[in-house]
Amino acid sequence: MKRIHLYVAAGLLFVVVATAYALYRSGYDPGTPSGSIQTNTEVRIGGPFTLVDQNGKTVTAADFQGRFMLMYFGYTYCPDVCPTSLQFMVGALALLTPEQRAKIVPIFVSVDPERDTPAHLKDYVSTFSPDLVGLTGTTEQINTTARSYKVYFAKVPGEKGAPYLVDHSSITYVMGPDGKFVTHFGHGTTPEVMAERLRELL
Repeated sequence: MKRIHLYVAAGLLFVVVATAYALYRSGYDPGTPSGSIQTNTEVRIGGPFTLVDQNGKTVTAADFQGRFMLMYFGYTYCPDVCPTSLQFMVGALALLTPEQRAKIVPIFVSVDPERDTPAHLKDYVSTFSPDLVGLTGTTEQINTTARSYKVYFAKVPGEKGAPYLVDHSSITYVMGPDGKFVTHFGHGTTPEVMAERLRELL
């Protein structure tokens, strides 16, 4: 157990450093509060992707153009961080009007394609919201998408035959109707704060 705790602690530290570095390289200003709108710098996050949704349908970034994408990268076997982040995301959308919600599509992208099949994703995302889109794909597709969004993730081996974990950055991205990065929410951003930022964008 001590070894597992050390793995997790080291992994979480690396997540924080890697995420901060990725955002810095992307033009993110660390002096600007999380969730605020960036207007003075072109942030190089996001881009085209081809993945598979929870219904087994191939989708691309173009399928979501015209709406804001609220995107979170994680995995279904995540013990706590992912469920909390998705609950906050869904909670924020619940605070918006139906007209506002119609302009946003919430998306959960798996970084564990080995276990997160479309069928498994379908069961998982349905526990949060019928509107939540689950995306997976081949290892290559996930790696390509994660790189374009500056997402860090890495397997952490389980001890004595226990299932592996996946360390990953915990950021909710807001992509504009044109597919370009607009802003982000750090882990722990409350539904109320998130909803207020989304209202500003809408």
